[in-house]
Amino acid sequence: MSNILLSIDAGTIEWSRAQFALTAIYHWLFVPLTLGLAVIMGIMETCYYRTRNVFWKDAARFWQKLFGVNFAMGVATGIILEFEFGTNWSNYSWFVGDIFGAPLAIEGIVAFFMESTFVAVMFFGWKKVSAGFHLAATWLTGVGATISAWWILVANAWMQNPVGCVFNPDTMRNEMVSFAEVALSPFAIDKFCHTVISAWIIGAVFTVAVSCWYLLKGREKKLAVESIKIGAIVGLVASVGAALSGHQSAFRVAKVQPMKLAAMEALYNGGTDQSLTGIALVNPFVQPDYANEAEAPLKIAVPYALSILATNDPHGYVPGINDILNGYTRPDGTIEPSADEKIERGKKAIDALAAYRAAKFGSSDDGSIAASHLQVLQENMPYFGYGYVQDKADLVPFVPINFYAFRVMVGVGCLLILFFMVVLFFAYKKDIVMAPKWLHWVAIAMVPLAYIASESGWLVAEFGRQPWTIQDLLPTWASVSNLQSSSVMLTFFIFLILFTTMLAVEISILMKQIKKGPEYEL
Repeated sequence: MSNILLSIDAGTIEWSRAQFALTAIYHWLFVPLTLGLAVIMGIMETCYYRTRNVFWKDAARFWQKLFGVNFAMGVATGIILEFEFGTNWSNYSWFVGDIFGAPLAIEGIVAFFMESTFVAVMFFGWKKVSAGFHLAATWLTGVGATISAWWILVANAWMQNPVGCVFNPDTMRNEMVSFAEVALSPFAIDKFCHTVISAWIIGAVFTVAVSCWYLLKGREKKLAVESIKIGAIVGLVASVGAALSGHQSAFRVAKVQPMKLAAMEALYNGGTDQSLTGIALVNPFVQPDYANEAEAPLKIAVPYALSILATNDPHGYVPGINDILNGYTRPDGTIEPSADEKIERGKKAIDALAAYRAAKFGSSDDGSIAASHLQVLQENMPYFGYGYVQDKADLVPFVPINFYAFRVMVGVGCLLILFFMVVLFFAYKKDIVMAPKWLHWVAIAMVPLAYIASESGWLVAEFGRQPWTIQDLLPTWASVSNLQSSSVMLTFFIFLILFTTMLAVEISILMKQIKKGPEYEL
């Protein structure tokens, strides 16, 4: 098995990764705006239901129209993304399909059909159903989109922290033993909370930006003012929530993916009382010489903050890259093996698997021999994936991307908190209509910044777990389909053109609808 997988063309691996990254990045341009606008339009229709003021109905319909355009594009890219698991990552799909397929199947059967049903009522049922039923349909459309995100994030979280499963050497597949453990793992819950809350920020920024554009043009003033108030409140609450959930996510990453945290911090040598790096001179284009450097040059850090982030203890121990590669002792006394030892034990697991299958399914079946090999396999199975690693340097993610992407995410997140506070000050204490024009232009500029922060979070999540497709179980080069690299390269550029066209079309339609403005009911 190992010889077959490791003989796959390196170009196929890199182009498959590039194609999946391309699809995921484009897909995430649409998803957060869908989740965020769902909250905005739900709040506005709730205001209409409570007051029966037609203004709120017109406002809700306007934001629902923009939601609908974005929702359609998100569905199209999401479907392509799921198909790529079978086309480009068939070894991965075969190895863990029994587990990974379950949340995706539930997402398609339950959440997607839920969204499809209620979105139709939301758009076409204004005069056909009661106001209460329509309000429920609007909120359930958003709930359906959020449930859809839940199951997708459960699948992603399982890849980063595989739980609730056991490897069956007879079928050569990982099989689920606890659906609850997969669906409700702490890693999945933290990931869901942080991701969805960050999506609400995107919706809030978009709402405030569109409203500020109206104020710059001197039109739709009432819609703009009320939308800014709602958007800024949602944005501020979500921004603070993202900071809190981000801390919890980092705490969880420190436990199950210490190498990711070390790469995020450019932490070469760990220890207790670790400071959190604010900025350092990390070459953005070259992997640092972590084995020979004490720390990144020109480092400015906050004392004890990393230990607090990773352990909730200012004196807590945080391992660095070299500690993880060379082995270290955890605070509880558990000895973490070195990378070389993990690689050796992984090879033992792979060899024991081959020997077990030969003994059990060969012509001279001997149960005692098979049992002895099975015992060796089970003892070394936690390090199975390391058996495919040839060089321990491959276990270190590309530090510059993780280091800078994390700081972009956190930096823009702090800026967003300040931005929403300023907007709320003008909205409630001053006159947002007469606010300085620079504030309106800043609101518009915050849209791409918020997206950059959101995408940076995903870069940290995915680049930080390299080289693993499934943490400690399966590296990327053992996950891909045995395809010609030229075929994957061709589809990469086809998707690049297709997705770029779709994005351009969506932006064009959104701009036309925004310029057209709301349709007022007489």
